[in-house]
Amino acid sequence: KNQADITGSEGIRKWASGFMNQAECPDCHGLRLKKESLFFKIDEKNISELAQMDLETLYAWFDHAGHVLDDRQNAIAYEILRELKTRTRFLLDVGLSYLTLDRQAGSLSGGESQRIRLATQIGSQLVGVLYILDEPSIGLHQRDNIKLIHALKDLRDIGNSIIVVEHDKEMIQSADYIVDVGPGAGVHGGKIVGQGTPSEFMHCNSLTCRYLNGEEKIHIPNNRRAGNGKSIILAGASGNNLKNITLTLPLGKFICVTGVSGSGKSSLINQTLYPEISRILYRSEKRPLSFSSLKGLENIDKVIEIDQSPIGRTPRSNPATYTGVFSDIRKLFVELPEAKIRGYKPGRFSFNVKGGRCETCQGAGMKVIEMNFLPDVQVHCETCKGKRYNRETLEVRFKGKSISDVLDMTINQAVDFFENIPSILKKIKTLQDVGLGYITLGQSSTTLSGGEAQRVKLASELAKRDTGKTLYILDEPTTGLHFHDIKVLLEVLSK
Repeated sequence: KNQADITGSEGIRKWASGFMNQAECPDCHGLRLKKESLFFKIDEKNISELAQMDLETLYAWFDHAGHVLDDRQNAIAYEILRELKTRTRFLLDVGLSYLTLDRQAGSLSGGESQRIRLATQIGSQLVGVLYILDEPSIGLHQRDNIKLIHALKDLRDIGNSIIVVEHDKEMIQSADYIVDVGPGAGVHGGKIVGQGTPSEFMHCNSLTCRYLNGEEKIHIPNNRRAGNGKSIILAGASGNNLKNITLTLPLGKFICVTGVSGSGKSSLINQTLYPEISRILYRSEKRPLSFSSLKGLENIDKVIEIDQSPIGRTPRSNPATYTGVFSDIRKLFVELPEAKIRGYKPGRFSFNVKGGRCETCQGAGMKVIEMNFLPDVQVHCETCKGKRYNRETLEVRFKGKSISDVLDMTINQAVDFFENIPSILKKIKTLQDVGLGYITLGQSSTTLSGGEAQRVKLASELAKRDTGKTLYILDEPTTGLHFHDIKVLLEVLSK
């Protein structure tokens, strides 16, 4: 464990993790303190009970604690309580009212970790600092987003500069200066297409500007779907902070579950409804949170949860392998005259097995240099120059392109390239339909954002044969998306 903690090498951490396991401590039962420490209480609360409160409740307790202490105790505690309230207030101001102090850092999302660091900086009262934040509004309800904007302005007003990489409309409109990068995504981007103060920016002709000034809009439908008249009813949901609620979901409709951060959306859908349906349909061993009954499951035969977790844990995974289109592409190459003459099988065109891959890098295209106490470094393979395959395999070409050239194509290029191959076109076209035309077929899954990974999963499911009785569950599908990408995604979901 010590070796895994002190080293910066991913390889050593991965090796060490195979010998470690986490389990709740049998003595303290996860409270982290011995019994003697828990004997000391203020207003009937010990320190562990305070750590289990959400920050909003904790702030109210700090406020109340000053009134239950006698004069001598207040003289000691006054400054401490004032500092505790100030620090808690900073966390509340950046939209973290639902967190508890005993929450493990590893369970926090990137946005939550970023906002905690932001609250720390606000409390430090430093001046003359340049802060750079990457999409701090991710996962925030509009109410909490406004709090975050006020917190950023407070940080600016004491003498700091703030750069925010953001898609959120309110955040953009609250900025003093806007820089718009585009005009498109991937190879179609890389240029500054508009900049200036908000009033100056509104006269630009960029896609972002057109959405901000109302020239382009995400249209709200006038007519709503009637649905199929059937529903799923989840009764007595009481896990975490859910108050014994009953949820009725009409089927055949586009349903949105919303609410302020920490209100119980994930507890209700991701931790109660989905695990129970999976347990019944697929014998999943994941236990749902507490509830009393679930009715209407005879109306669905499949449930699919599409979240923003990576589509693969290694650089070998990519959109082509995840969607299954790479198998079709390999079969196509096997049918080429040159491949038949040489007796090549589908495995010849796989970079995961011996035969056609470059053996120097074992088909990775990259070589990892372990730096022991520094992070690993990746360099292009000196033999294949990043193409993953050996020379003989690359000599087989379809329409002048080798298997490596195909993996380097963007989705948009691949749609045109395979327009006459229906089995391949269908899967690639769904990737284009969800707004991923700019990524490449062979792009490593580890380089995809959470939003991109989620859309790859969605495209993979849309390309499959639909039963008509499938329940899709998407967790914040618009996270990290531009207005136009959201419009494209909504059109796909509507279909």
